[in-house]
Amino acid sequence: MLIGEVARRSGVSARMLRHYESLGLVRPSGRTGSGYREYSREDVRRIFHVESLRSLGLSLREIGRALDEPGFAPSALVDDLVRRTRERIAAETELLTRLRRIDAAGPAGWEDVLQAVALLQALDSESPDARQRAALSSVHEAAVPVDALVEAALSETDTNVAGALRWALARSGEDAAAPLAKGLDSPVAAVRERAVLALTELSGGEATARLRDALASPDAVVRGYAALALGAQGVVDAVPTLIDMIVAGRNDTDAADALSVLAQDSATADRIAAGLVGRLAHGSTDAPARGRLTQALAGVPGTRASGALAELSRDEDRAVALTATYLLRLREGR
Repeated sequence: MLIGEVARRSGVSARMLRHYESLGLVRPSGRTGSGYREYSREDVRRIFHVESLRSLGLSLREIGRALDEPGFAPSALVDDLVRRTRERIAAETELLTRLRRIDAAGPAGWEDVLQAVALLQALDSESPDARQRAALSSVHEAAVPVDALVEAALSETDTNVAGALRWALARSGEDAAAPLAKGLDSPVAAVRERAVLALTELSGGEATARLRDALASPDAVVRGYAALALGAQGVVDAVPTLIDMIVAGRNDTDAADALSVLAQDSATADRIAAGLVGRLAHGSTDAPARGRLTQALAGVPGTRASGALAELSRDEDRAVALTATYLLRLREGR
């Protein structure tokens, strides 16, 4: 079969077939009387083998080794191809993400595109100072997509940069709430903590709704930050978590302060007092936790809390009784 016919049937150009021959990859078995290349059935079969291996991403040199070295094992080469392909996909995915972010910024001209690229690159910089400047300038100089700021905030380990990113997100509007909330489901505890911290600095109904959902998180740290933020907003749903924090001794002072703010409403004050008393009476509550619960009653106005303190002043635990007695005297002196 002559080269033109082989090219037509195989889909490989005559020029590429000559290149294969120059590399010793596919040599035609014979020549016609006029000197034209003549390919045998086996030659054509080898061409198809070469093309099959090329489709996997092998170089022509690697294909030659695979076809001509009798002891050549494909496993190592295939593993290397898998690695290279993953790296290429990761690079292409990163490029696609960056392009989408630039498109989302709605650039009016190439100057806007270049500015957005510069800020996105700065957010990925190894220098904390560069990342912090990018976060602070993102609000004023260019429209950086919210998802880029969220991604940076969830991965940031530097305290100062993290604060700057949360500041930028707080000024981006409610669009940041939903992508930040996804971080609450991360398998990495540090990412969950960064997500809830950023949510606590957002304003608006969407952020509040996400924080309410966070009260049901299996992560105690996430529940705690959400409860403190919601308590400051006057959301009564935070009360059980705040009491749990006092019992556990985790940010218990902040939790007691949040309960005190919520207790300014009389109905809520009775609910808080009942919750604190209930935990005081629970058999599993240890002595240090009972002491913290008694102290928390100090910030709760109303007869329910006063009655609880009067009863606690006669408690078998001397430390609890003394604390309750002192708090009752403070109330009487008001």
